[in-house]
Amino acid sequence: MVRCKRTMVYFLIAAGMLIYAVPRLPIGEGWTMETIFGVSWICMALLIIAAQLHELFGVDEKTEQEIRAIKRYKYWRLQRRFIEAQAKRDRSAS
Repeated sequence: MVRCKRTMVYFLIAAGMLIYAVPRLPIGEGWTMETIFGVSWICMALLIIAAQLHELFGVDEKTEQEIRAIKRYKYWRLQRRFIEAQAKRDRSAS
């Protein structure tokens, strides 16, 4: 839930910056350095907004579940190794 709130806040900040800055950017005056900067800035803001919407809508939910399952398996395997090593040490100490 915290992740969703944070994503929404980032989305709103990026959208607000875009709404505030677009009227002030000097676009349409030919290919000057200011125009190139304005276009690149808008593209970056749109990329950030797209990334936040992608995260907000949970497009990669299945992939995230698979990653969680792999992490659980690795953790389980590590625990098994520790348990087996401890058992081996206990047998050799006896």
